[in-house]
Amino acid sequence: MPELNFDAAYYQRFYADQASSAVSSGEQRIQADFVAAYLRYLSIEVDSILDVGCGLGVMLAQLQAAFPRARAQGVEFSAYLCQARGWRQGSVVDYKDEPYDLVVCHDVLGYLSAREATRAIKNLARLTRSALYLSVLTEEDLEICDTERTDMQQAVRPVDWYKSRLEKHFVAVGGGLFLRKPLQHPVWALERADD
Repeated sequence: MPELNFDAAYYQRFYADQASSAVSSGEQRIQADFVAAYLRYLSIEVDSILDVGCGLGVMLAQLQAAFPRARAQGVEFSAYLCQARGWRQGSVVDYKDEPYDLVVCHDVLGYLSAREATRAIKNLARLTRSALYLSVLTEEDLEICDTERTDMQQAVRPVDWYKSRLEKHFVAVGGGLFLRKPLQHPVWALERADD
């Protein structure tokens, strides 16, 4: 993987500047609303939230608003953002903490080598008590993503590469949401994305 500088210019281009951003704050808020609504539908209590690779913190703030009593923690690899936003500095590969009810890892794994991404998925399983929201660019997404707005310095792997590693620890329930195995909450068979 190329050495990337997650500095102010990176976050300005891919997050803050509407003309070049890969994802808008509005889209992140909608994603967070979906995750919160689905977890409520599944009757999963969320008393703690961990966002690993939280970036500017838009999604974390929205989830905190959806679950106001939950303890929320943002973790970011970027030294720049940790200083600017007060996040804990760490990597999804080896960040250590107690398990959280909800873990978010949005567009992080593509910046890791295959070996690091495999370790990161194992670590996400260790950090997740109930639910994981995971998003990552895959080869199959290249047909629909805007490559002018997407950081193409990521490793783009087949979706099956991720699925084979995730299914050891999680059950996919759609929309990027995964529940930790063994399931503690009933999920209708048709709502499972991995069957």
